[in-house]
Amino acid sequence: MATTTDPRTSTELAISGMTCASCAMRIEKKLNRLEGVTASVNYATENAHVEHPPGVSTAALVETVEKLGYGAAPPAPRDGSAEGGDDGGGDGGDPEVDELRHRVLVSAALTVPVVALAMVPAWQFVDWQWISLVLAAPVVVWGGWRFHRAAAVNLRHGTATMDTLISLGTLAALLWSIWALLFGDAGMPGMTHAFSLTADPGDAIYLETAAAVTTFVLAGRFFEARAKRRAGAALRALLDLGAKDVALLVDGTETRVPVERLVVGDEFVVRPGERIATDGVVVAGVGAVDASTVTGESVPVEVSPGAEVVGGCVAVGSRLVVRATRVGADTQLARIARRVAEAQNGKADVQRLADRVSGVFVPVVVLVAVATFVAWLVLAGDLGGAFTAAVAVLIIACPCALGLATPTALMVGTGRGAQLGILLRGPEVLESTRRVDTVVLDKTGTLTTGAMRLVGDAPATALRYAAAVEDGSTHPIARAIADAGRSRGPLPAATDARTIDGLGVSGTVDGVEVLVGRPTLLAEHGMPLSPALTADLEAAQADGATAVVVGWDGEARAVLAVADTVRATSADAVRALRDLGVRPVLLTGDHEAAARAVAASVGIDEVHAGVLPEEKADVVAALQAQGHAVAMVGDGVNDAAALARADLGLAMGTGTDVAIEAGDVTLVREDLRAVPEALRLARRTLATIRGNLFWAFAYNVAAIPLAALGLLNPMVAGAAMAFSSVFVVGNSLRLRRFR
Repeated sequence: MATTTDPRTSTELAISGMTCASCAMRIEKKLNRLEGVTASVNYATENAHVEHPPGVSTAALVETVEKLGYGAAPPAPRDGSAEGGDDGGGDGGDPEVDELRHRVLVSAALTVPVVALAMVPAWQFVDWQWISLVLAAPVVVWGGWRFHRAAAVNLRHGTATMDTLISLGTLAALLWSIWALLFGDAGMPGMTHAFSLTADPGDAIYLETAAAVTTFVLAGRFFEARAKRRAGAALRALLDLGAKDVALLVDGTETRVPVERLVVGDEFVVRPGERIATDGVVVAGVGAVDASTVTGESVPVEVSPGAEVVGGCVAVGSRLVVRATRVGADTQLARIARRVAEAQNGKADVQRLADRVSGVFVPVVVLVAVATFVAWLVLAGDLGGAFTAAVAVLIIACPCALGLATPTALMVGTGRGAQLGILLRGPEVLESTRRVDTVVLDKTGTLTTGAMRLVGDAPATALRYAAAVEDGSTHPIARAIADAGRSRGPLPAATDARTIDGLGVSGTVDGVEVLVGRPTLLAEHGMPLSPALTADLEAAQADGATAVVVGWDGEARAVLAVADTVRATSADAVRALRDLGVRPVLLTGDHEAAARAVAASVGIDEVHAGVLPEEKADVVAALQAQGHAVAMVGDGVNDAAALARADLGLAMGTGTDVAIEAGDVTLVREDLRAVPEALRLARRTLATIRGNLFWAFAYNVAAIPLAALGLLNPMVAGAAMAFSSVFVVGNSLRLRRFR
């Protein structure tokens, strides 16, 4: 069938011209009416994520958006120059913010004398109303031009947005005032402003209202735009981490070239203090790498030839030569930035509810304003009161706070997570973290480093002989023994080395035939274990280590114990999980003794050992069947099914791509403490979203009736409306301080 073979294309569009959540909802609805198109428009990030069949071109998507009166284009490629050096604390370099600042300053300078003249009778002079008109008209027309322009575009398309409300309210106040000045008694000496208790309602002027509301709303948009920019600062900082040029090493000669010229296999030089240009492997030099900007790990990591390094990290201590292994969009930094951007563009279920409300909000408010005007005229016979209350209703209503409640918190939360080495896949993850009460932890590579090493004391000669025989093997146990032997000095050469399947290895070292392996191997060669060695073997196995026996000259000489190393931070991570009210469970394919030893060392009581890869998902399902909400933490291909089956999958970023793709959260740094941090951050972000939505709904539920009852004058309404959006964004920005 065509529907099963026809691939879908994912397109990102940068949307311009949106002024409130209603705009985003209109664009989203229009795009979704195209055949086969699924679109999600985010007002806070000003992006549209569109899934569509190949038959729908990007040009068709852009044309659809532009027909609504908005701008659309694929996001411009970044070179880091436009916003370099901006840490998000300021707003320099953003044309929209700069233009808003200019309009706010000019409008405020003109509005202050208008309000002062209207509110302080002692300052009023002959024909002061006409001076107020001269000052207020530019504020309403020029300062509020973006509102009027957007309202006109919306009117052409038969729709209404927040701009429609602002434009209607301010223009009505201005035109009413002009009519009163020209044809009423408002232009006569001694006439007071709209809020005079003695003025005839028909003669009242609203110039200070029109100017003040325009200025308040402009100021709110300015602070909102600046705060939204700060909310996305973490993602921009990630994108700007990459080096701009690199010292390419060719035949021993360094040449400075743009980083875009690097290809896989190129070698380049990194000096102390420089950023590593791309992901690679150290081929020369010994030093340290500060990876805090990418992984959140505060302590520099020692590196030497063979060590993998990540682009964007900073070299510390000495000169390194690195061979590129990934470039461009394939680098870890690019993948992190892509994951963060995808998460920020997503929508949680709670946001979809707010979007539906925003979609019908403006028409409902206009009807409420009309009903308010009519009710005041019929019930109170007060034309001035009717006008004031209707304008207040138009101006106090604010769908913007609803539209900003979720995406701004998500922007800040995911950005802060990226700085800490925690990548959330999308907003739906937040709901899962709230319910989690059980965390299932893989052992190897998660609780432990995944790297085998020799543990306990080993006789020098036994270790030297065993390391020499094992040196040619790639088995993890063999590598651990060989590395331990090499750390004590050069290894002798082993001849006639061979592997005895499933039992061990043999070889000749310094003319002596050496056997290394299981006790049964040595017993078959006439080397049974003495009582002392048997006790050593049993003690090593009781501690969870894998034990091998070394023998030569017809006698078993020593027991070597090899074990995976428990991460230094695993016990702290388990304690932090318990503090969150989450029960830790160990799940591993390793044998019972090794699993119990690791569990005891980190403080885990419940252990599932000897579990096959395909059975791990069954264990997760069994826990879920008991009524638990389960999070799974793993790093390997064998964990992928369990990660996908769990209510929340957390993949260690040092693991396989399969595990990372199956997880809902990726932990970039090699520190299990990131697991409770991820849960706390996700829960804090969700709590912030809920708080934002409560404020946004409660504000409108309370404010609109107050305005309709005439208990709010339009100037106060304008200030409150502007504050509501700024409050929501400011509340979200508190997540930047998450520790």
